Amino acid sequence: MGRYRGPAVKICRREGVNLVETPKAQRYMERRPYPPGQHGQRRRRKPSDYGVRLREKQKLRFLYNMSEKQFHNLFNEAVKKQGATGAVFLQLLESRLDNVVYRLGIAHTRRQARQFVAHGHIVVNGKRIDIPSYRVKPGDEVAVAQKRRNNPFIRANVEERKRGRMSPWLEFDSEKLTGKFLHLPDREDIVVPVNELQVIEYYSR
Repeated sequence: MGRYRGPAVKICRREGVNLVETPKAQRYMERRPYPPGQHGQRRRRKPSDYGVRLREKQKLRFLYNMSEKQFHNLFNEAVKKQGATGAVFLQLLESRLDNVVYRLGIAHTRRQARQFVAHGHIVVNGKRIDIPSYRVKPGDEVAVAQKRRNNPFIRANVEERKRGRMSPWLEFDSEKLTGKFLHLPDREDIVVPVNELQVIEYYSR
């Protein structure tokens, strides 16, 4: 199964969580607080334990905008590393270049961040990288390519993010459009609307 490319709000309504993390999606969900489709307003049966774990896995996968194959492969990598699997898995997800571009405020959503990376708008340590899944390492410098620094979408995103809080494992210079991945994030610093333990149980069944 490939990455989902349909309406993002439709997935948010199905999962009951604002997975694109935008005010527009939140307002839309508040107006229609039920799943999409003809039968969305019908009373839903209580999900099974498997169903609960599946939904948590899907929420996390859609949050980071990944295909099932990519997501599962990254989980398998987390299992082999030292440390709590859930925390390590989230660290690997947060280390993806498209996610770092989003967290820095260069992109409005992870979907947009993926597009910026794929179109060559981003450089890492001075080298253009067009692979969204590229693994950013502690100490790496992530910046907007020189020719793209006047992009109106990027400038608008950066201005908007100035009013928000930067993730503690990142730093960003809004004038130079240059950021740095300081260190792997601690679990308590990663705010996601998902119980990663349910994801571990899903893949461990």
